Amino acid sequence: MKKILEVKDLKIQFKTPNGTIQPVNGTSFHVVEGETLGIVGESGCGKSVTSLAVMGLLPVPIGYVAAGEILLEGRDISHLKEKEMRKLRGNDISMIFQEPMTSLNPVFTIGQQLSEPLKQHTKLSKKERKKRIVEMLELVGIPRANEIIDDYPHQLSGGMRQRVMISLAMLCEPKLLIADEPTTALDVTIQAQILDLMKKIKADTQMAMLLITHDLGVVAETCDRVIVMYAGQIVEGTDVRTLFDDPKHPYTKGLLASLPKSSERKQDLHAIKGNVPRPDELPKGCAFSNRCPQSFEKCFTEKPPLFNMEKQSCRCWLYETEEKEVAVIGK
Repeated sequence: MKKILEVKDLKIQFKTPNGTIQPVNGTSFHVVEGETLGIVGESGCGKSVTSLAVMGLLPVPIGYVAAGEILLEGRDISHLKEKEMRKLRGNDISMIFQEPMTSLNPVFTIGQQLSEPLKQHTKLSKKERKKRIVEMLELVGIPRANEIIDDYPHQLSGGMRQRVMISLAMLCEPKLLIADEPTTALDVTIQAQILDLMKKIKADTQMAMLLITHDLGVVAETCDRVIVMYAGQIVEGTDVRTLFDDPKHPYTKGLLASLPKSSERKQDLHAIKGNVPRPDELPKGCAFSNRCPQSFEKCFTEKPPLFNMEKQSCRCWLYETEEKEVAVIGK
């Protein structure tokens, strides 16, 4: 299958008053045509920063790509100028942001905002743009699309605004869609509708999708493969079925154990002790060592590489002897 996105040994740094920090440290993965790759992990693990780097939206010069490559269909886009990135954004690569209320401009109508990418990337007339916008709004399940285009964001519900964001991202039929927590703050029924809609669009267009979430239920429902991030690094990567059937990394096991089970009635859910360490306070050895129930002496002194096993990759000293020659996800 054709690789749409390939990230190689990506390192992202931010300048702060207390010095330079590195929230993403040597991340590698790829997404192929027609595939959905999930990135999961707690808040602060580097998921959204990675997606912003792919979109060229890091707050330069405070935040920047310090090392590594971001390849879109083989072309390195990690250090393109803003003018060149504008040609790619909304056309070859699009993003659905976390909060549609803050992502949509409150002083412009839905129609005005949806017409912008068409003005930028196509030569359609005003009449043709309106027709395309109405068709896209109908595709994402918005009723009265002809009337909605004259409404402002505050006049729509959360689910409707999220559908508008999806239609905005899909207008120019991108090769890669990045969805950053696309169902956050939506009720369960609307979540299911949005996920079904995204799966349908992906199946119809064969685009690649990068889904960023902390919700493992969304991963199980939507993704083909998944990578688990912790403290700026990939700690496990495999296909979605293997992740749920046979997780390897203690962090992944902790995330899965924290999910509520319908067959069990407990007052307290399982929780992973402690918090994700700050980028400037990482322990000497494994980043998860201070929270890991299976850690031993080597975990506190040496950083583990990503061991590649038969079905998955895992950054844990427990699997040092199981490494195979074939890489599953990347470095």
